[in-house]
Amino acid sequence: MTPEEISILTRVMMHSGDVVDTSAILLPKVDKHSTGGIGDKLSIPLAPLGGRVRRGRPHDLRAWTGITGGTLDKLESIPGYRTGLSIPEFIKVIQACGCSMIGQTERLVPADRKLYALRDVTATVPSIPLIVSSIMSKKLAEGIDGLVLDVKWWTGRLHDNP
Repeated sequence: MTPEEISILTRVMMHSGDVVDTSAILLPKVDKHSTGGIGDKLSIPLAPLGGRVRRGRPHDLRAWTGITGGTLDKLESIPGYRTGLSIPEFIKVIQACGCSMIGQTERLVPADRKLYALRDVTATVPSIPLIVSSIMSKKLAEGIDGLVLDVKWWTGRLHDNP
């Protein structure tokens, strides 16, 4: 896909459902996305340090993260912690606490869920353009002002790493 095609797909997916109005939150709204991995421990301490964070999750993140689990998997292990907040609840928590971490809602980028199911059966889950559109459509629909990308890189061979 060309950059223009990726941009068009991202915008169409973003507007396939609700786009969150975060204008009532006056401080910067920042999300963080991680490629995961065993060393992915940044989201939980980052949010209370002052970022406005929504931790999105496709319907099958647990399958992507394997043995380590994702951020929401870790939070859901805390008795009483709810990741399935509605958007009004999410905004209320951010206004009261300064941060919130929730999962993807049914109304936020519903096209992504359908396309991911199609990608799963067509073996196109690892397609970089489709991954980019999936991630960015959700981030943009959240009404963020900024995005931190936590990208892990390693070949898996000890001698190739600094």
